[in-house]
Amino acid sequence: MKSILYIIIFLLINNCLFYKQVFAQNPVTIGSVRIEGTQRIEPNTVRSYMQLEPGQSYETSTIDQALKNLYATGLFADVNISLEGDILVVKVKENPIINRLAFEGNNHIDDDTLEAEVQLKPRVVYTQTRVQADAKRIQDIYRRSGRFAATVDPKVIQLDQNRIDLVFEINEGDKTSVKRIDFVGNNVFGDSELRKQIITHEAAWYRFLTTNDTYDPDRLTVDREVLRNFYLKNGYADFRVVSAVAELSPEKDSFYITFTVEEGERYQFNTVDIKSDIKELDPKLVEDQILTKPNTWYDASLVDKTVAILTESVGNLGYAFAEIRPRIEKNQEEHQLDLVYEIQEGERVYLERIDINGNVRTLDKVIRREFRLVEGDAFNASKMRRTKQRIQNLGFFSKVDLKTNRGSTPDKTVVEVNVEEQSTGELNLGLGFSTADGPLADVGLRERNFLGRGQDLRADFSISGKRSLANLSFTDPYFLEEELTAGVDIFRTTTERKESSFEKTTTGAGIRLGYDISEYLRHNIKYTLSYDEIDNIKGNVSEAIKQQEGKTLSSVISQDIILDRRDNRFDPNEGYLFQFSNDFAGLAGSIHYLRTEITGGYWEPIMEDVTLGFSGKLGYIFGLGEEVRVTDAFFLGGNNFRGFKTAGIGPRDTDTDDALGGNVSFVGTAELSFPLGLPEEYQIRGRAFTDFGTLFDSDFHGSDVEDSAAPRISIGGGLTWRSPFGPLAVDLGLPIVKESYDVKELFRFSLGTRF
Repeated sequence: MKSILYIIIFLLINNCLFYKQVFAQNPVTIGSVRIEGTQRIEPNTVRSYMQLEPGQSYETSTIDQALKNLYATGLFADVNISLEGDILVVKVKENPIINRLAFEGNNHIDDDTLEAEVQLKPRVVYTQTRVQADAKRIQDIYRRSGRFAATVDPKVIQLDQNRIDLVFEINEGDKTSVKRIDFVGNNVFGDSELRKQIITHEAAWYRFLTTNDTYDPDRLTVDREVLRNFYLKNGYADFRVVSAVAELSPEKDSFYITFTVEEGERYQFNTVDIKSDIKELDPKLVEDQILTKPNTWYDASLVDKTVAILTESVGNLGYAFAEIRPRIEKNQEEHQLDLVYEIQEGERVYLERIDINGNVRTLDKVIRREFRLVEGDAFNASKMRRTKQRIQNLGFFSKVDLKTNRGSTPDKTVVEVNVEEQSTGELNLGLGFSTADGPLADVGLRERNFLGRGQDLRADFSISGKRSLANLSFTDPYFLEEELTAGVDIFRTTTERKESSFEKTTTGAGIRLGYDISEYLRHNIKYTLSYDEIDNIKGNVSEAIKQQEGKTLSSVISQDIILDRRDNRFDPNEGYLFQFSNDFAGLAGSIHYLRTEITGGYWEPIMEDVTLGFSGKLGYIFGLGEEVRVTDAFFLGGNNFRGFKTAGIGPRDTDTDDALGGNVSFVGTAELSFPLGLPEEYQIRGRAFTDFGTLFDSDFHGSDVEDSAAPRISIGGGLTWRSPFGPLAVDLGLPIVKESYDVKELFRFSLGTRF
């Protein structure tokens, strides 16, 4: 039996070889090509893709290449090529055309976001490969948003004329939270302390307003660097993160993250020195700028700050090309570090050109004028850092990147600025409540980069229980192409002054000019012309208030000199502020006075995330040939003196309980700001404070008018929360030194939101 089988196989192989040899000796010539199965695609188009013509020989390699060419177009689901006599028959099955693309089940990510990600579109040829690729892209979007359990199932709905509707059915699933974060190898700091440092947090019920408890691989990369910086700041110079592993639970609903670390030993600075390789530069001139001190724990952040300070100081001495390089030598046995800041002569490089990319709408000059360097200047790294900060402070760009490239010669450099623009138009609707003004609402329209010129145009409208406001303003930060800020304001306000039993309506306009005297010192000048009306004086009202009734014209020239070295204008952690202001009323107006105010503040971090601040304001106003009106006098209480009601301090008509205001005002504050131990992402901070000051010297006198220069003091505490609904502030203030006629206010609350 086996012998017969071997004979048959031999004959078949021999027969194939025979016909192959005959076919090779007598190849078939293709007489014509017939295309079958096409619906939308012209047969000639198919022929052009095949690259086969009548008269060519029918060869296996040629047919294989034709098949590859047709499949590569993506137009066909199936292709079959056969030979009938000398006719080459090509049967194709066209891929359908997508009629409509839809997404179902996507509640957390909108259709526009998904459509921008997928490659398939209506009127595009459908292929299985593209569908699978798009399904994966959609899954990747959900994974980036923390939904690792999301599934995507593409469904095809057949239509006539070889068309289809493609529907991606999405099961988003729940967010994949971080169930637990563990640390291995940490002996000095416990797990709870290290969890406070990193951005990723374990899931908890009170984190429903944040996303930091969902797994994000990019965030995990940042956490590795955060841990490293934390240990280096606390003296552990050999610290490293061995690994950071995230394991997905079998149910795909949570992650378990494990950081493996090597802490190493803690080091102290042994010696700290500064040396200069520049003969003309005496290192003693800048040695007082060094923040790192001998016999203190190693702190990498202080080393970096010192390098930045020394670079700026040496540059200000005229050595624009100097480089500061910290050199550290470890004594591993004694766990000590010898640190030397070496001042070296860097390569002499000059700025050849500034190239700006990415600003589609913003004019080049808006960015260029923020540079602290111009073409031809000696390159200075400190000034470049300041330039980047100034461009970022414009608020026009979501991303600002400055890098240096080699110029046309070795001693020249080209600075390349790459920016990504963001929306600068704003529509703000506001709702809120405060104990001072009651319920409030506002509407604001603003364009911070008007016509791409960096100009600010805004219109604001607000109304509250005690006040209404309409304001239109325009500001040009570089008026006449100079470093001169100019602006104009048109406004109308109506304020109900219940504490003084009258209502004031002001309609007016103003112009503003401002310029920088130096990098942090600024001078502003303003002229305001306003028409004021005092009315709605009812009931038992002080004679001083009755004298205010009527209409007046105010013509006021103001000036401010401001020195601001705070790290943050709204929530300073360190730095200082000084401001000197004057208002002169009397030029072409019916009101005449001179008002002066001096404002100062100093903030210093006294320990990790704890800031102590001192601030104060001194004011004095006197009439020029006339009495100072109640509407122009100073008032204390409420937001500027906690523990007392708005206008609750100072001269008062005790018969009518009307606040009259004072000509001399002083208020000071000492405040300690600190975290409350709550999740950092909530940005809730506590504060303890004492306010102290006085208000006196009213121009209105009488038997019922109390006017004492005695000091007032209050103590208290509060908290601030930058909530998703807007900034919330709560203060409890208790007066401990006051006058009998002052009006107390224990509790003060405000909440505002903009959307």
